[in-house]
Amino acid sequence: MLSSTSSEPVGATLESSPVAAEAAPAEKNTYGQILKSSVLVGGSSLLNIAIGIVRTKAMAVLLGPAGFGLFGLYGSISNLTQSIAGMGVNSSGVRQVAEAVGSNDLGRVAQTSTVLRRVSILLGALGAVFLLVFARQVSILTFGTDQNSAAIRLLSIAVFFTLVSAGQGALIQGLRRISDLAKMNVLGALFGTILTIPLVYWLRDQGVVPALAGVAAVTLITSWWFSRKVRIHHPSMTSSQVGHEAAELLKLGLAFMATGLMTMGSSYVVRIIVLRTLGFEATGMYQSAWTLGGLYVGFILQAMGADFYPRLTASANDNPKCNRLVNEQTRVGLLLAGPGVIATLTFAPLIIAVLYSAKFAAAVGILRWICLGATLQVISWPMGFIIVAKNDRLIFLGSDLLWTVVHIGLAWTCVRYFGLNGTGMAFFGSYVFNLALIYAIVRRRTGFRWSRENIQTGMLFLSLIGVTFCAFYLLPGLWTVGLGTVALALSCVYSIRVLLTVIPWDQTPRAIQKLLMLGRPKLLVN
Repeated sequence: MLSSTSSEPVGATLESSPVAAEAAPAEKNTYGQILKSSVLVGGSSLLNIAIGIVRTKAMAVLLGPAGFGLFGLYGSISNLTQSIAGMGVNSSGVRQVAEAVGSNDLGRVAQTSTVLRRVSILLGALGAVFLLVFARQVSILTFGTDQNSAAIRLLSIAVFFTLVSAGQGALIQGLRRISDLAKMNVLGALFGTILTIPLVYWLRDQGVVPALAGVAAVTLITSWWFSRKVRIHHPSMTSSQVGHEAAELLKLGLAFMATGLMTMGSSYVVRIIVLRTLGFEATGMYQSAWTLGGLYVGFILQAMGADFYPRLTASANDNPKCNRLVNEQTRVGLLLAGPGVIATLTFAPLIIAVLYSAKFAAAVGILRWICLGATLQVISWPMGFIIVAKNDRLIFLGSDLLWTVVHIGLAWTCVRYFGLNGTGMAFFGSYVFNLALIYAIVRRRTGFRWSRENIQTGMLFLSLIGVTFCAFYLLPGLWTVGLGTVALALSCVYSIRVLLTVIPWDQTPRAIQKLLMLGRPKLLVN
């Protein structure tokens, strides 16, 4: 990984390429890199969540329920416009840049990076123009009146800034400058919060849209600050070259956009099913469990997207290496996620009571089922990235469409037969299906097989998680907590022992080194 302070031109020499720089250790294993990126991205995600909680709390206090609802509506308009106008280019851009770097073709790296920036600016401008032109219609559709048209026009600034900054972020991620990416996300969230709270404090409801535009501006400045370190020699390109690069970005980008809309759509449909079948209170229970269920595992999945995805793309044409990287990522993902899942299963009632209230006790059962599904996510996601890295757009779209149909179908059936817990069962069942589907696809595509170490690790964690889960339906309360605590201790000891075995000490992140060194000087003295 390039130093966060490096300002060398992209691909100035083969040695300055992120892939070339890590070629030697990558031939042995990438466990150290995986753990380092997980710590960086997971830590930054944790800080972002903490900052987001502060911002949300401040908005709720300053605006009240009605004003906070207005804040959410404007945010939804902005996010939806960005999702459609952005055409998934921020995700496809990561792949294209990583593939260019992996080819060690310096000219291609420069061309891809240049076109990515130009396309991001163009799409940002199109999104902004859309809101400017159709502000009245959007206002009537959303609020039932055109009185909010001026605010929606101002929101076009946020759309433009956000899409441009997304292109700059895709460049940083594609080059695997993970440290810069983590810093950029945290600083953007921090400065955005510092700007947002005073604006809303002074202007109240009238400050909502200026605050959203201000956050987007801060995000743009932050992403520019870090992306400027990447010096790119702007190549002279013919219109056909620009068109070819742009077409590649948009083809895969549209697939990303479509799958993103399917994911949002399935989540929306499940909420409607719960609402129509069980009522508003049940919908709130489901929402609370859904939010908590992916919280811990989300850190690990974000790390996969941030570092593993571009790293895998750079090796996408080498099937044996590609399969080895997937196995290594899966193993580390299980070692990190397993203890967290067992802890959530064991202490779910306490977690729900502390973060929400005792009134949300009915969400505990859903949360436990969602934890089972989240475990399968950790196993299936690394394999799924093979499809994206190889640019198999139709398979990518088709597999996501099948998962969406299965998820909605299971939700409709399980909620009717099992009530509120059926939502969690449906999520778990959908990932049982997804895991089998993705494994069959990549087995045929690259000859992928799980390694012996992964089978052993998977069987251990799945057994501990399964026993802990079943205990809550078969044993008294105190016995289940005791059993879960023992399973948690065993999983933690196993994870730490394996990680210390497979990762050399000099590749262990400094934060973990310091934690493990606590008390060692005293032992040496004695």
